[in-house]
Amino acid sequence: MRIPAVVAVLALLLSPLAGTTAAAAGKPAVELSDSQAGTGGSITVTGTGWRPGALLMVLICGQSSTDRGVIGGTNSCANADGRAVTTDSKGAFRKKLPVAEPPRPCPCVVHVATATGRKAAADAPFLVAGHDVEPLPKEDEDGRLTVLTDTGLDGSSGLLTWFGAPPSRTLVLTVGNIGATEVENPVFQVGTSHGVFAPQWEEQQWRGTVRPGAKARISLPVELPAGAHGDYTVSLKFGGKVLAEQPWGVGRPWGVTLFWLLVAVVVPGALFRIGMAVVDRVRPAGSPARAGRNRGGRPGRGAHGGPRRGPWLPGIAARLPGRDPGPAAAGPGPDGGPPPRSRPRTAPSLPWFAPDSDPGSAGDGLLSAPQNSSPTNPTRKGNT
Repeated sequence: MRIPAVVAVLALLLSPLAGTTAAAAGKPAVELSDSQAGTGGSITVTGTGWRPGALLMVLICGQSSTDRGVIGGTNSCANADGRAVTTDSKGAFRKKLPVAEPPRPCPCVVHVATATGRKAAADAPFLVAGHDVEPLPKEDEDGRLTVLTDTGLDGSSGLLTWFGAPPSRTLVLTVGNIGATEVENPVFQVGTSHGVFAPQWEEQQWRGTVRPGAKARISLPVELPAGAHGDYTVSLKFGGKVLAEQPWGVGRPWGVTLFWLLVAVVVPGALFRIGMAVVDRVRPAGSPARAGRNRGGRPGRGAHGGPRRGPWLPGIAARLPGRDPGPAAAGPGPDGGPPPRSRPRTAPSLPWFAPDSDPGSAGDGLLSAPQNSSPTNPTRKGNT
């Protein structure tokens, strides 16, 4: 019984040294102020080697270990008592974490992972005093796949995506079989998550066989909902274990915004034109507003089909011979008042014509001298 106790003490003593070594190598590391505590207490979590300004989630998770990670995912963690922390400019943080019992039995760890951006995680062993302890489930050694190279997303967004079509990519990675048997037609789970939300998993089957010690190139389609934009994360899971995670930044569909701006401008203008056309049609025919305009917006027509005189015609009519300009065209009076009223013009009478004679009654159109019909006044003749 003494040997396991000595091993446990050495492990506790060497855990800070391991964290320091990981931090020196540029990898995220986590250190705890106490290796165990009871429910209701608290511990101080210190981290180094993280990305500057990164948002982290600090949780206590059960059924986990530093080499196998959180087996059941975040469902094995006390999420309600977790804490969020942001790293400083050097990638370090220090946070006080309350101790709570996770939903799964121990072995337990304090799990620290990034909430946004590039994924990174680190675990530190921790014992919740008084919580159940059970052995970890045995790993399946028959056929296991592991990621050999970095994952990537192939493809690009087209014009339809700019107008709100669902963005799509192809998740490409190389996996290797480190088990004892071959893996035939493996079924993967592809999940997409936005921000701090949990991934939405979808099963996809890859057609092929991966023999023990061999590797294969895997390509799986990934699609987001229509109109999606922002920072997303694509995750790949096989056999209940997350194999890879790839960030995906989706641009905003500005075509949708442009469309609604055009609708906001065009629709009110069209409604205004329709309303004005309706008002012009239901307006009485004798109204002044309609008398000057016809259906096409041009000056109306007169009774004989000619153009109705507009406001500019009186000035022209005043300059025509034989036309009376009227009071409006005569101009103001001498003292600046209203113009004097003019008498109606009549045809001038010639003094040498009789009242009942008409100069234009002659057939030849020539004027003739008046004839004196009085018998007492004979016509005088000149010298012959």
